[in-house]
Amino acid sequence: MRYPPEHKDRVREKIVHAASRRFRGHGRAVGIAQLMRELKLTHGGFYRHFSSKDELFNEALMASIKHMKGRMLEAAEKASPDRALEQIVSTYLSIEHCNHPADGCPLAALTTEIARQPMATRRTFERLLRIYSATFAPWMPGRTRAQREHAAMVLFSGMAGVLNAARAVPDEALRRALLEQGRDFFLRSLRVAP
Repeated sequence: MRYPPEHKDRVREKIVHAASRRFRGHGRAVGIAQLMRELKLTHGGFYRHFSSKDELFNEALMASIKHMKGRMLEAAEKASPDRALEQIVSTYLSIEHCNHPADGCPLAALTTEIARQPMATRRTFERLLRIYSATFAPWMPGRTRAQREHAAMVLFSGMAGVLNAARAVPDEALRRALLEQGRDFFLRSLRVAP
């Protein structure tokens, strides 16, 4: 049976989407055979789309940043211009984001693992961080574009750390306190009144 030309692209997109969620939710140790089985695809079929797990991981990483960037932009656009940064921080450091890593930011979910990965993966991660900084620079303090981009890079790196710590603690009250105090700290540091 012949498939239409776009079939291969749809299957690849399906694999990337599923892998993106699995990697963010379970880390880099996700097995390709299990992933393909869950998608009702063959393990051998994986290699029609990707040369290696590293290639899939890097592509899934970029797909996850598009998803998260969209969520953060939506939050900013729903707020008035003077409250957009507050909304970005509040959305990122929300209990919902904390409780759903598979749907969340790859910075928070995968940074510690990426530091041990091959240079190609680390470069993909660097692109991800630069995408965040360029996208959210308009809402950051600073006199120049470069200063605002660096502020955004530090903000998202710091928020990812707070989110990781909150995810790691089993005590729900402490988790919520970390997120709330993180929001307050970043907003005060950026001189945005909560």
